[in-house]
Amino acid sequence: MSSERPLCLIVPGLDNSGPDHWQTLWQARRDDCRRVDLGCWSEPDRRIWTERLDAAVAMTDGPLVLVAHSLGCLTIAWWAQAFETASLGRVKGALLVAPPDVDAPDAHPLVRRFSPAPVRQLPFPSILVASRNDRYATFDRLEWLARAWGSRFVDAGHCGHINAQSDLGYWPDGEVLLEELIAGDHDAVEVRAGKSEASNDRNDRARTWQ
Repeated sequence: MSSERPLCLIVPGLDNSGPDHWQTLWQARRDDCRRVDLGCWSEPDRRIWTERLDAAVAMTDGPLVLVAHSLGCLTIAWWAQAFETASLGRVKGALLVAPPDVDAPDAHPLVRRFSPAPVRQLPFPSILVASRNDRYATFDRLEWLARAWGSRFVDAGHCGHINAQSDLGYWPDGEVLLEELIAGDHDAVEVRAGKSEASNDRNDRARTWQ
């Protein structure tokens, strides 16, 4: 794989990531981040989102790191399973933050459009970051999903859905994980990747994945 510094493709979830989301803050501050326009942000479609991700990857050259939040994580997993192309070999790694449990009986209908969750191991290194009080997936379920995907599992503590409402700001601990993927340092020491005292109340809205 090329030794050049990879481009980071940001893959948001439902309703996109707003101005206070760590994905948006990273994109604004870093010159190596580019957002994937998945389209139909409020009406996610698995086929459209995976095809748009594939198109965004095809429009780039050189190595990539994928940076996903929430339903964006499922988009990457489905893309890796459905599009077995040479582009997969350019992915140095994927940061998968707070994927929702699309198979849960009480999952929102929009999220269930990505059910069942792919269980094939991802063909590139990945880190799955999970919160202990994420209302969209249990901690145990995400630990299981990390094993299925072959992802390194990181405990973010109690910080809701790891979104703008989690009050993480720029989320520097998450950026540490990103830099490990960029450097190919997949055996790095675990870090606590969240803000353990974030309020549960900020994460109780029925449809706040961004």
